[in-house]
Amino acid sequence: MSDSAARDRDAAETESALSHPPVAPDASVAYGNHPDQVIDFYAPRDGRAGAPVVVVMHGGAWRAPYDRQHMSPFADFLARRGFAVASVEYRRGSEIPQQRGSGPVAGRWPETFDDVAAAMDALPALLARELPQADARRIVVTGHSAGGQLALWAAARHVLPEGSPWRLPAPPPLRGVVALAPIADFTTAVELNVCSGAVGQFLGREEDFEARAPHADPAVLLPTGIATTVVQGTTDVDVPQAVSEAFVDAAAKAGETVGLTLLPDAGHYPLIDPASDACAVVAEELTQLAW
Repeated sequence: MSDSAARDRDAAETESALSHPPVAPDASVAYGNHPDQVIDFYAPRDGRAGAPVVVVMHGGAWRAPYDRQHMSPFADFLARRGFAVASVEYRRGSEIPQQRGSGPVAGRWPETFDDVAAAMDALPALLARELPQADARRIVVTGHSAGGQLALWAAARHVLPEGSPWRLPAPPPLRGVVALAPIADFTTAVELNVCSGAVGQFLGREEDFEARAPHADPAVLLPTGIATTVVQGTTDVDVPQAVSEAFVDAAAKAGETVGLTLLPDAGHYPLIDPASDACAVVAEELTQLAW
């Protein structure tokens, strides 16, 4: 496929995924004082008790214009599959003094990670209050693109460097992670200029990058001991297959097996598009870990 054809296909897939009207949550609850510190909850549509929980981390290159709303049809899709869903919002990039520049800014250091850690820590109590039909003993985390990085990171907090403010003393109680076209290997993502330099914008200047990457890059936060699957479209031009393969290779070198499900002729957005076959595959991957 030519570059032009690939871009045209990507544009069509993106339009399809983003064409679904937003779906309002059953509850929206703060886990902190900042307006972005919010979790949207979707109850399982079949009313079942003991439903497993999927925590959703949205993507958008960690940039402020992209929020959880574009993932609400995906969250509703999972709720219709019998899951309880918690869709997490977090602080994203904006113009802050240490990251000024002429282009868009990705991420907030350390606020993005502060928020993901706080949301995950608050989740059991919030689930008990807002979705009592959910089974907090069966939690799977998923995330798309930059959200895939955050999902992997949420499962790796117990292997963060000593002294990290986000480090957990033991593995988080998760059934697993399903990372969707994740920005999962920062070295490869930088080499390929994924999302127009988003990783570099997130971690900052060269000296900051070197200091911060060990606290943020999923490819170095291994092994986690938590079941992990990566779902990747083979024609993804936003976060190419090479990024996922680099993460899976890094896991193997660390002595851990990470599943890699490749979807032929699927790009970046079909993974979260309820109208696509790829989205059904994602739901099946989540089911295998949750039930």
